[in-house]
Amino acid sequence: MHSRIQAGACLHTEPSEDDLIQATETGLVCRRGNFVIDPWKETHTALISHAHADHARPVAQVYYASESSVPLLKRRLGENLDIRGVPYSRTFELGQTRVSFHPAGHVLGSAQVRVQSDSEVWVFSGDYKRDHDPSCEPFEVVPCDTFITEATFALPVYRWQPGAVVAAEIAQWWQDMQSEGRPAVLFAYSLGKAQRVLSELTAFCDKPVYLHGAVHPLTEIYRAAGIRMLPGLPIDLDDKQRDYSGELIIAPPGASGSTWMRRFPRASTGFCSGWMRVRGNRRRRGYDRGFVLSDHADWPGLLQTIEQTGARRILTTHGNSTALVRLLRERGMDAAALETRFSEEEDGDASV
Repeated sequence: MHSRIQAGACLHTEPSEDDLIQATETGLVCRRGNFVIDPWKETHTALISHAHADHARPVAQVYYASESSVPLLKRRLGENLDIRGVPYSRTFELGQTRVSFHPAGHVLGSAQVRVQSDSEVWVFSGDYKRDHDPSCEPFEVVPCDTFITEATFALPVYRWQPGAVVAAEIAQWWQDMQSEGRPAVLFAYSLGKAQRVLSELTAFCDKPVYLHGAVHPLTEIYRAAGIRMLPGLPIDLDDKQRDYSGELIIAPPGASGSTWMRRFPRASTGFCSGWMRVRGNRRRRGYDRGFVLSDHADWPGLLQTIEQTGARRILTTHGNSTALVRLLRERGMDAAALETRFSEEEDGDASV
């Protein structure tokens, strides 16, 4: 039974057991379809939005995901798992539902999950962004009745410049370090962000970039999928004589402050993240440079997407749900927060 709560002039609907998709101890469960979206506990059938660790866990017997995400999921979850790739927009039936995947623009193969039962349509966005990204499929607006949106950067302060502008800043920093004879170590999440940087930098040079061991194999999967990027070379830690002065090195955030960094004396460090939009974040983390580049929607992108779906009801997950829900209700929309276990962003990068 839905509960309706008065909030100013707006009625809003809290999540309930009648919903087509429900947040449970296992994950986002669709009982009419007998599946769980991005489960965090053991289940039989899972639908996976993308290959980041907080959304893709080895807890199911059968997985469905977008076709282009399968190599990344096998790399992260296990080569022998039953992972079934489905082309974007192709509808298939599970239980009493019709399901399809649609591009989310977050990382290679990332997908929104559209679930239809009778005439009711829900869309789970997963993580998504609206900005141009040459390393993955562009976001697709999917009309629906209920839209489950992420809220990672759901505050007005979070507004992004185009990726090409940020890439120009990175290219200039790299050139400056070449002039000073110092390595430039850029910390970026090993899946998605690192490959986006490599792809954006093709507009500025064709030099090879050295990659941390957590970044290189995932980058090769992108390259095999046809994504155009700068050449990427694995770092040979056994070659003690190799001088990386003037080189760009990409590593996951977890490598910062580790013994691995001793290989790069006098290095200048930078970090790519939407969190760098707030100056205090960069200062607290001790990086020399902060580059504001995110694979999540910024504040205008979230609001634009919510409007374009035409959804009558909005449910938010992780991040700044409270602020987004409050704003939507003030605008007279039916909005509520959905409790999930998704993280705000891959801050530590579990693949290190």
